[in-house]
Amino acid sequence: MNELDLFISQVLWELHSTVEWMLHSFKGTVSLLPLLILFELPLAAIVITGMVGHLRNRGRGGPHDADAMPQRYPSVSCLVLCYSEGEGVAESAQTLLHQEYPGHVEVIMVIDGATANQATLLAARRQAAAFRRLPNRTLRVIPKWQRGGRVSSLNTGLGFATGELVYALDGDTGFAPDMITRSVVVFEDPDVLAAAGNLRIRNRTKSLVTRLQSLEYLLSIEYGRTGLARWNLINNISGAFGIFRTDIVRQVGGWDTHTAEDLDLTLRLKQYQRRHPHMRLAFIPDAIGYTDGPETVRSLASQRMRWEGDLYFVYLRKHWRGIRPRLMGWAGTLFTLTYGLVQSVALPFVIGGYVVWWYATQPPVYAVTISVLLYLIYLVLCSWYALVGFLCVSRDPRSTLRDMAWLPVIPLYQLALRLLALVAILNEILRRSHEETSMAPWWVLRRGNRF
Repeated sequence: MNELDLFISQVLWELHSTVEWMLHSFKGTVSLLPLLILFELPLAAIVITGMVGHLRNRGRGGPHDADAMPQRYPSVSCLVLCYSEGEGVAESAQTLLHQEYPGHVEVIMVIDGATANQATLLAARRQAAAFRRLPNRTLRVIPKWQRGGRVSSLNTGLGFATGELVYALDGDTGFAPDMITRSVVVFEDPDVLAAAGNLRIRNRTKSLVTRLQSLEYLLSIEYGRTGLARWNLINNISGAFGIFRTDIVRQVGGWDTHTAEDLDLTLRLKQYQRRHPHMRLAFIPDAIGYTDGPETVRSLASQRMRWEGDLYFVYLRKHWRGIRPRLMGWAGTLFTLTYGLVQSVALPFVIGGYVVWWYATQPPVYAVTISVLLYLIYLVLCSWYALVGFLCVSRDPRSTLRDMAWLPVIPLYQLALRLLALVAILNEILRRSHEETSMAPWWVLRRGNRF
């Protein structure tokens, strides 16, 4: 064999190896496409069409118009849950005191475990003088001397609430000056049952972890819930910033013990909706609250371990009998099963199993290539989703663009959270981790029903 034949043979071999490598990588990528087609793309389509519908409704003078003003100013009650925030409760109280709302604002600060949290109790009481100086503002500080947990604090505050609307708020959350005005406008629609406020990360510049959370909140809360609300498919009303009709919350029994009290109440409100099909859950993108996100990987992992384990507990231990068309309607049932149960509980197992199997059985070059291809697919999907949200929903373009600069990292961040969710769900299955939650003491959880 001469040198030319040897060269041609080598080129053909390299070409054959390259084609085989590309086909192998393509086959591995295609093996995950059913997950993309069955779960990710339909959800993205629902949200994107909902955001486009939101844009079309802007400027029409309705409750979704950010420039609309209330026709009346009902009294509102803000339940501020405090535990160990210390002076941090002062900022929350001040942002409620200085709301640009002429109606009566009743702030009820419930101090859980006040005996051990004297600093928080004293910080709350120091706000009383400022509230007395302004008309239509009242502050009531309620010390719960023994700790009872979030649910106990919420129900205690609900018992004292006198407003038509009740706001469930965290003690370390601040609010935009027009938050109450924007939310009251939405509740002028008598069909609005409850609404979620728009949470943003206040300490977004502290670390890479907080920057990624800021982008996550932008995509999942501001954009995601805006789109879902258009189709009456709100998946959860956050415990840090939820707004409810006071009489309806009392009618469904207030908040229930255990953990994930926000998702628990949301599911019961969806069952209430089934009996009153004209009513709906709303999202208010222009009612803005600011919360501090975990600043380290460890603190973020601890938070998400609790959140993801709670999802399994609520869906498969506590409410599995209630997720059916007779109680939630067909649309609510299918959406909850698909994007609550399957995506949040089952999908982490599928993704985790696929990652382990692929890297264990395939040559490293194939495994890495497929990972890169999948990363690019999800990056394109996230970018398209973010672009539509930016054009249809965002009202703070400069801040939004700063967050969107981190889009290339978001597929890796989401993969890490999915794998963490797998660990959290296993922890709940094997150890019933919801019984160890920091949201309530063990003796409170022990008195509740065991699911």
